[in-house]
Amino acid sequence: MSGLLSVVATPIGNREDITLRALRILKEADLILCEDTRVAKKLLDYYEIKTPLLSYHQHSDNFKTEKIKDLLKAGNKLALISDAGTPGVSDPGSKLISQLREENALDLKMEIIPGPSALTAALSLAGIGFDRFTFLGFLPHKKGRQTLVQQIVNSETSFVVYESKHRILKLLQELGQASALAKVKKELIIFREISKLHESVYQGEAETLLTELKKDANNLKGEFVVLIKKKK
Repeated sequence: MSGLLSVVATPIGNREDITLRALRILKEADLILCEDTRVAKKLLDYYEIKTPLLSYHQHSDNFKTEKIKDLLKAGNKLALISDAGTPGVSDPGSKLISQLREENALDLKMEIIPGPSALTAALSLAGIGFDRFTFLGFLPHKKGRQTLVQQIVNSETSFVVYESKHRILKLLQELGQASALAKVKKELIIFREISKLHESVYQGEAETLLTELKKDANNLKGEFVVLIKKKK
């Protein structure tokens, strides 16, 4: 008997941004796989969901993966969630999903419970210029980073990247310097804390936005989605 893995999208900020189907699946699951049990418990407690939790994150080893496989082989219904948004999109859940798909002996059933995503949320307010784009997720911290920045600046397409509060200023500096060297203008739209109380949107060229974000330390809190329009 094969189990079922449900990949469940959860809110990226506002807890009310969750579907009725997602709530039902989380309640009916035998076990919920999550990045951080403390983060997941806050959401589950809010909706009075008592399903047990098992952590699965970027540092989980093969022993944890084998345990999950055994649970599915035993016929369990598992739900996979991330700390926020849709699992598998710039998220360690993609590794688990790939490993399960490669397991030929596992007659696995998988389903997606769609819902919130920082990527699609940002695109919905981006306007013209993002009907086609390249999504790069989080840029590497070091190796390959400058190559990607050059690609973003010199390309004829639009790009979307995720960035943390620790590197958002660095990214704007890199984009500003590369744009100046290439003598091109790139318009950026930055979304911060999407769907949360202090949601903010900034628009302009990299150097302008760098100055804007530096004005107030509160501007550097949270997670960022950066949209870079194609070269003018």
